[in-house]
Amino acid sequence: MPDHKIIFTGPVGAGKTTAIASVSDAPAVSTDARASDMTRSMKSTTTVAMDYGLMKLEGGEKVHLYGTPGQERFDFMWSILTEGGLGLVLLIDDSRPNPLGDMEFFVNAFDGFIRETQLAVGITKMDLGAGSRLPVYHDYLQRAGLLVPVFEVDARKRSDITILLEALFFALDPGLEVD
Repeated sequence: MPDHKIIFTGPVGAGKTTAIASVSDAPAVSTDARASDMTRSMKSTTTVAMDYGLMKLEGGEKVHLYGTPGQERFDFMWSILTEGGLGLVLLIDDSRPNPLGDMEFFVNAFDGFIRETQLAVGITKMDLGAGSRLPVYHDYLQRAGLLVPVFEVDARKRSDITILLEALFFALDPGLEVD
């Protein structure tokens, strides 16, 4: 049975570590360290290498879930983690000062990988932001030439992250069937 690899990325605090932990069928591994820079004002720890989780699919297939560090200073890990990946889940924190700027940054940073694979976008913390702005995110992605699924998600909810992953799998293989 082949194994698959999905990458989670996005800015600090968008929910990558939490999302992977919420869907992993094994205890998730995190490389969080005490935040020592401006990240400290947002949260006490931050991912410095990667997060890792594992989902087991019916039929014995496995999906390895890797989360990138959100800080640009750890961007050398991004190309390492995307190697061999099937697709990208981009999580954007709607409560940050410029979430569209964050989206633009990560879409540009992962452009080559996105063009070779597929992308699904989860918008987190919309309840803390300016209200439902999903059409704004859709419009930005369309202008960037990307017709991809975009969902409001709570990274703590397995069901929300599962739907996001299913959308990514359907984008990868539109012929998939769900039981």
